[in-house]
Amino acid sequence: MIMDIRGYLQADPDAQYKVVIGTDSQTRENETIFVTALIVQRIGKGAIFFYTKYRHDAIRDLRYRIYRETEYSLKAVETLKKNGFFGFFVDIPMEIHLDVGQQGETRKLIQEVVGWVTSVGYTAKIKPESYAASAVADRFTK
Repeated sequence: MIMDIRGYLQADPDAQYKVVIGTDSQTRENETIFVTALIVQRIGKGAIFFYTKYRHDAIRDLRYRIYRETEYSLKAVETLKKNGFFGFFVDIPMEIHLDVGQQGETRKLIQEVVGWVTSVGYTAKIKPESYAASAVADRFTK
């Protein structure tokens, strides 16, 4: 993945880029599926993305599920760090997209998860701006 991202960035070195990470989940009868999407956006010129899928026993508690989603997104950043991503892409802005918004039950969790993400130094986005979680990752939880 790192090599693919490097190639994508080198193909248009004068473009502006942004890295966006988001996780969504879907609980079925016996399991909860989490999908973390990593998007490298070439501003105004498209994007590439990667995703990882995790399976767990069914998680019915919404707060716990949203916390796990946030945790998986932050773990993706740590994985990038461990693999040297920030050594050669240090100037690229990064956003963590959270699957919470002003509508519905998740509104009660906004302050908690946004606070968590910003306290570790990243920009947090919520719905409707959190497309990495609510659109891209969501597509692969089905």
